[in-house]
Amino acid sequence: MVTAVHLTEHAPAVSVPLPDAAGRVIAASHILDTAAPDPYRTGHWTLRAGSKVGAVSLAVPGGDSVALRITPKVPIARLFFLIGYSLDPRGWRDGDVEVGDHDELLPALAHAVERQVDRALRQGLLQGYRTVEESALVVRGRIREAEQIRRRFGAALPVEIAYDEFTTDVAENRILRAAVERLLRLPGVPQDVRRRLLHQRVRLAEVSPLIRGQALPVWHATRLNARYQHALHLARVVLDGSSPEHAAGELRIDGFLFTMNKLFEDFVTVALREAFRGTDRTCRLQDPHHLDEAGEIRMKPDFVLYGPEGAPQAVADAKYKAEKSGGYPDGDLYQMLAYCTALDLRAGHLVYAKGNAPHAAHRVRHAGIVIHQHALDLDRSPADLLREIRSLAWQMAPGVTV
Repeated sequence: MVTAVHLTEHAPAVSVPLPDAAGRVIAASHILDTAAPDPYRTGHWTLRAGSKVGAVSLAVPGGDSVALRITPKVPIARLFFLIGYSLDPRGWRDGDVEVGDHDELLPALAHAVERQVDRALRQGLLQGYRTVEESALVVRGRIREAEQIRRRFGAALPVEIAYDEFTTDVAENRILRAAVERLLRLPGVPQDVRRRLLHQRVRLAEVSPLIRGQALPVWHATRLNARYQHALHLARVVLDGSSPEHAAGELRIDGFLFTMNKLFEDFVTVALREAFRGTDRTCRLQDPHHLDEAGEIRMKPDFVLYGPEGAPQAVADAKYKAEKSGGYPDGDLYQMLAYCTALDLRAGHLVYAKGNAPHAAHRVRHAGIVIHQHALDLDRSPADLLREIRSLAWQMAPGVTV
């Protein structure tokens, strides 16, 4: 039996009817911010999602499973724009990903992946050269002399050889197959999308499957694999290393999850870097610095802008938070004050996901430091979001054409 649980990121806690075994599995997964028995209702668990969104299937002892889906607050189409732009800002455009009529993350992602895989494979499977090392009775390619001596002790046959084979069993096809198979294992994929995914699985049947736990094969963007690139970026969302797929004791998780905090940070910092592309400024993301002179207290601002001479010119930190009635957390201001002090800057910039006003500024007493708080509205169109980022870039480096 499959127990379905649907939650929304950062929504208030809800009481959900759950078998105790299923509730304990959810708690042990550490996916949710809150997962505990409801003290007031027997057979119910109190659940609250944090910033993780996605869909996972958790195995429950006894053969049952829990299908846990966490929906983001931002519109699905906007979510895919943020993901795509963070991965490939110069190649991604709004509308490149079709999500169909689906308003939940898993069906929309499955639909988008299948459509992109179909587009990638429309002209046939990509082929390329792959280095093969094997033992053979005939010489092909080159002899691996060291291996021949180590393994054959001077015997003439078989021969340890290495050669380049022109094949469809390349990294790009293997990644697409793995993404398709991952989605097919998840409950909640609509039947029409599942049927199309099975068709793509057949088209990739001759490609070697990936081994669970191993790193994804490396691919590089080239002219030859251009038609694959959008599909590969979406496959990365499904197969990213942060996705839980492991077996620890009796707990087994299969699915995909990503953190909205990290996604927002990636979008803001990558978009800022793109805004300064072509200027004489240098941008560094998560650049390590130290707060103290002894170099013992480390800090990593999300984004540091350096001037032509190499000195820090501006600093920014992205926060996936919405402003509440009482304002933003004071701790963010203290953190930015530390960044500005250590980098010897007169201004710092905090970028939030949403606010009561687009901009606020605070001048620190006796320090001469101004901390700016900017609010991006993720409900706005991609073009408007990128315009807001360019405006922020201009404020960070007045006079620089961005």
